[in-house]
Amino acid sequence: MPTIGTNNPTLLDLQTRMDPNGKIAQIIEQLNQTNEIIQDMTMIECNDGTSNKTTVRTGLPSTTWRMLYGGVQPSKSTTKQITDTCGMLEAYSEVDKDLVKLSNDPVAFRATEDSAFVESMGQEIARTLFYGDETTPEKFIGLSARFNTLDIKKADCAKNIIDAGGTANLASMWLVGWGPLTVHGIYPRGSQGGLEQEDLGEVTVTKADGSMFQAYRTHFKENIGLSVRDWRYVVRIANIDMKSIKEDISAGPNLINLMIRAEEKMQSLTGCRPVWYMNQELRTFLRLQKNKVHGSTITEDMEMGKMVTRANGIPVRKIDALLSTESRVTA
Repeated sequence: MPTIGTNNPTLLDLQTRMDPNGKIAQIIEQLNQTNEIIQDMTMIECNDGTSNKTTVRTGLPSTTWRMLYGGVQPSKSTTKQITDTCGMLEAYSEVDKDLVKLSNDPVAFRATEDSAFVESMGQEIARTLFYGDETTPEKFIGLSARFNTLDIKKADCAKNIIDAGGTANLASMWLVGWGPLTVHGIYPRGSQGGLEQEDLGEVTVTKADGSMFQAYRTHFKENIGLSVRDWRYVVRIANIDMKSIKEDISAGPNLINLMIRAEEKMQSLTGCRPVWYMNQELRTFLRLQKNKVHGSTITEDMEMGKMVTRANGIPVRKIDALLSTESRVTA
């Protein structure tokens, strides 16, 4: 049983959230991350309960040039099915009833705690979208586990991985084409897509020693998965040595040239919503390199009151979940 005071807010927590006027202070969320991929994802309801089945064509029928009075053999295409599953991410917030009463604004005090849970779940989903793998079966499979070899004999999608040549301090850049027939998020049939937050009201909490106290409880839940229906709409630029990148491209990778190559590997930039994803360091170097080489390729404009960086018109998102300590992608 978790220790009260470790996993539950305390009087000290309440005091640190009060401003000098005795009101709930606005918290500066220094732990918040930028993970806009969650807003970019197309979300589709699963077609098979808690999983989504995709039928992929693996072979085309043969055709024949026929001469007069010559025959033609019938043929057929071949297909296979791919199944993607959802993971269930949940959390509970519990705040002692008397602690809530001590605050001058109970609703605002509970909201300060709830907002931290929402941020934490968003960060975990973003991490799983890129790094979820089979070693944690309760999660869904992310992009890195699907695009993890340079050998096309092992996986067709190896054709869409560009090796930047690094061997240490490695990071990746991702180009994803979101859409119902390309790459999208999934949620269980009959459920609500997105985060569910339910105020369960006052409950009785029983401690390990059998004693009880009254608390207010909030339940957070999101059932979510990832379906890569067509691998041709994802390109990974892997093995980028973060310590080799230079602003003037005198050494190390030319990020913009790599991105142009990735665009050419994408099956199509139409019929989907393409978006670039990279960590803060990579996007910083990208913007610095554009001043030296590709001033018109990398642009910046305002969208809904927010500055958006674009590469050939494609949005470039900063994703804090992406690491600079990735394992090297090899054959």
